[in-house]
Amino acid sequence: MPQIDDHVYNYAKYCTPKFEKDLNITKNGGVFEDIEKRGVLDLWLEMQKEAIFDIEQEPLLENYYKDSILIQDCIESALSYHLSMKLGNSSLTSEGLYEVFMGVFIEDQELVFDVVDDLRAVKERDPACISYVHCFLNFKGFLACQAHRIAHRLWCKGRKILALVIQNRVCEVFAVDIHPGAKIGSGLLLDHATGVVIGETAVIGNNVSILHNVTLGGTGKMCGDRHPKIGDGVLIGAGTCVLGNVRIEDGAKVGAGSVVLMEVPARTTAVGNPARLIGGKENPIKLDKIPSLTMDHTSHMSDWSDYVI
Repeated sequence: MPQIDDHVYNYAKYCTPKFEKDLNITKNGGVFEDIEKRGVLDLWLEMQKEAIFDIEQEPLLENYYKDSILIQDCIESALSYHLSMKLGNSSLTSEGLYEVFMGVFIEDQELVFDVVDDLRAVKERDPACISYVHCFLNFKGFLACQAHRIAHRLWCKGRKILALVIQNRVCEVFAVDIHPGAKIGSGLLLDHATGVVIGETAVIGNNVSILHNVTLGGTGKMCGDRHPKIGDGVLIGAGTCVLGNVRIEDGAKVGAGSVVLMEVPARTTAVGNPARLIGGKENPIKLDKIPSLTMDHTSHMSDWSDYVI
């Protein structure tokens, strides 16, 4: 039997209440092994250290950090509390939302790993992110994405009315409109995020980076599968519209302000309105790095533009 660190044991025990009935199973691996190997506890402890440091720098924030981070048992309860405080109002209470959000984490214990992957994505790709706790508390793209993940679970469980209400509150509070039916992979960065719109049947892969004012929308009144499919490692620049049930293949990049109406092949760059492939349709230039990770928006510009200031 593998030896389980006491910190990992306590994290799993107190942050996943249904765990106790499966104690004998999970202690041989399961939730313990995942928490340890995938770094959930390490990240949570790092966030607590960052919170203490921030309080030392700005004592005014002491209650804010204590309530949101330091008195919470785990990252799931901290996120549930923080989102409920952000999204609650006089008729949709924070207490009620907290219970719903924690209930989703309890039912779907894999969800916390998406949260951690998203946190790491922001910290690694956004130079404006000074710490994990800074992102966790203040980056509305991250928070909107986590609220969507919860709403999507509710949608899939048939609780569609509540999922749509959460979508509406996220739109009002964060200016991000993601239909709860949309499927989003792990490691998503919504950079700045203002004005992002993602339709009901959209699918987004893993390790994708999307800038502000991006629309993944339909083309009219048609029903059914009508929204874009975004592959792994894709970078979509600010102000881009991808319309219809078209696919942006793995590792592709779409330049800012583009309008995409047709498929973008893997590891290519599409720019313009309507979007065209750099290098041409027959022999497009292939990217040798994953654009969503490099966040490089301007490579190969000289291959398609003679723009000068």
